[in-house]
Amino acid sequence: MTKTKIAVIGGSGIYDIDGLENAEWTAVDTPWGAPSDQILTGVLNGVDMAFLPRHGRGHIHSPTTVPYRANIDVLKRIGVTDVISVSACGSFREQMAPGDFVIVDQFIDRTFAREKSFFGTGCVAHVSVAHPTCPRLSAACLAAAIDAGITVHDGGTYLAMEGPQFSTLAESKMYRESWGADVIGMTNMPEAKLAREAELCYASVAMITDYDSWHPDHGEVDVTQIIQTLMGNADKGRDMVKRLPDLLGATREDCPHGCDKALEYAILTGPDARDPALMAKLDAVAGRVL
Repeated sequence: MTKTKIAVIGGSGIYDIDGLENAEWTAVDTPWGAPSDQILTGVLNGVDMAFLPRHGRGHIHSPTTVPYRANIDVLKRIGVTDVISVSACGSFREQMAPGDFVIVDQFIDRTFAREKSFFGTGCVAHVSVAHPTCPRLSAACLAAAIDAGITVHDGGTYLAMEGPQFSTLAESKMYRESWGADVIGMTNMPEAKLAREAELCYASVAMITDYDSWHPDHGEVDVTQIIQTLMGNADKGRDMVKRLPDLLGATREDCPHGCDKALEYAILTGPDARDPALMAKLDAVAGRVL
């Protein structure tokens, strides 16, 4: 059995949870640079919790400049076992309306200006992301959302775009009609891939704010409307998060889906050929196998 420590990566408001005991903001260094912000840690209903503002307090990072590697490293470094991503998104489906939540289970990665791996020259590793989210953790998020009275959809494909601009109409129609994506956002990649490399269970909760630009009755994305919906979604997100400790418990067994053993056979570079400098940077992420 392992002590549960839940991390929530989200926007402002999601880390403001009523009842968080011993709450403290702490700065933690990583070999990959500074994370987006300090980490808010505490205890909620007997379970250790950590909250990381993805864009930093005050929203100082664009989706491209979010330090994804540092964010995942710092969570692994402080002992997190389960990561829940909470993020705003647009919808490609009429039935997935603004204000609804989607428990994402697949991704299409269209980002291109971000570092996507902890590994590289000096230590090569290939992990599987065929199923990029943890079914056990996703099920807990689904149950928490239902219990909070949120309209939630179980399963959906998230198209991760580079941004920071929203989609053109042609792109929006292609993603929806040809590619079969359900929601669109800018921040879950490479976050999900890095969480898998760090052997962390990862679940993605997409909070719908708009219909992107494909919808004939809604037209182009309006940031003012997005912010209004986002504030309502933040309240719902807090209600969902505060139910997770009771569902996940203070201790947990090994992940039945192997998320916490993702590196078991992933590293290809022989021990004698590994770059010592890179090995030092991987101390938290890959320490179990290295």
